[in-house]
Amino acid sequence: MTTPEAHRAFPSGEHATPPPRRRLPRRVPRWSEIRPLVRFEQLDLLPARRRLRRAVTIDDLRDAARRRVPRGVFEFVDGGAESELTLRRAREAFDRLEFRPRALSGASTVDTSTTLFGRASASPLVLAPTGFCRLSHHEGERAVARAAASAGIPFALTTMGTVSIEDVAAVGGAGADRWFQVYVMRDRDLTTELVHRAKAAGYSALVVTVDTPVTGQRRRDVRNGFSVPPELTPRTLFDIGRHPSWWANLLTTEPLVFATIPAGEPKAHAQFIDNAFDPSVSFDDLEVLREAWDGPLIVKGVQTVTDARKAAEQGADAIVLSAHGGRQLDRCPVPLEVLPEVVAALGDRLDVLIDSGVRTGADVAAAVALGAKACLVGRPYLYGLMAGGEAGVDKAIGIFTDELRRTLHLLGAPSLDALDPSMVRLRR
Repeated sequence: MTTPEAHRAFPSGEHATPPPRRRLPRRVPRWSEIRPLVRFEQLDLLPARRRLRRAVTIDDLRDAARRRVPRGVFEFVDGGAESELTLRRAREAFDRLEFRPRALSGASTVDTSTTLFGRASASPLVLAPTGFCRLSHHEGERAVARAAASAGIPFALTTMGTVSIEDVAAVGGAGADRWFQVYVMRDRDLTTELVHRAKAAGYSALVVTVDTPVTGQRRRDVRNGFSVPPELTPRTLFDIGRHPSWWANLLTTEPLVFATIPAGEPKAHAQFIDNAFDPSVSFDDLEVLREAWDGPLIVKGVQTVTDARKAAEQGADAIVLSAHGGRQLDRCPVPLEVLPEVVAALGDRLDVLIDSGVRTGADVAAAVALGAKACLVGRPYLYGLMAGGEAGVDKAIGIFTDELRRTLHLLGAPSLDALDPSMVRLRR
């Protein structure tokens, strides 16, 4: 609507004519101005380096791993038990975390280091025991042990490893912190023999897994016809054309077998596992290990306060709240949700560690804030191993470390000791 004032200013009712647009002068830029803007992408002739350079998160490493190895191998690592409900719920619990940062904390630097059973660790991260590492990459546990030693964090070798106790001990240097994972098997003499071998080889902690009376049903493996080593069927012969380097490494290096235990020929592995594990094991059987091992004893696979208390009564120094990565009992408790209750009940009697669903350094910070001493990770470093061997494991550890350091900065926590339950909560 035209106002009276406008009519008085412009009696004819015409609007003011806007001034003509002024064109900015053009010029030829100088090379000195262009040079800072020019960036040539680094040329990596090795495909593994390209994959790792582009990876920003553990999920990026997972995508790279999927393309690098046969489908059956990838899904053996990636999959869970039965309907995979526990696998998904463990991750979803971390997705529900909410941080409560402290503003203006004045922390100019942060320290991610901690102490695990009297030994210094660069971060509260442990590379968990995982089977068949040489399926992921032909160097297997050797590559993982070297990467862990280089990063200054512990690596736990499994009884079902594809590199022996002694061979893993030979890599990584004298200062490497190596843990050994064992099952209480039907053959108690074999169990104690493995413990004595680990002690003689310089392993610092013993991890006994208690959630595997029998192996869980991994339906992806059944549908893929997974075997160790992979059999040469029409499907695998076709796959050789898609993943030639993986197959070349498998077929031209030492045979893929259980390197620590006498499992017989490769086709006997599944039968050995079914016969070796003892479903009748009870907490009383931990005495066998406590007598054979005088170092830190960690019980892995605890899921309730009641069992945590029993482990403490049997002389355990620590427990790992674990759903076995969702690979054993489906619909079991989610470790992150159980963590505050267990820490409140028993945190003054033993250390509480956690695994299952940990994918970021922020996850590690949250778990520590809720009372965990450290987090164990398995799939994340195996994704790195599949994507790029030892360098891929280095990359996975580096991603966790960078994310943890950045999270501490953003939370206003100068060190792990500054984290507490008031800084994080689980949204419902």
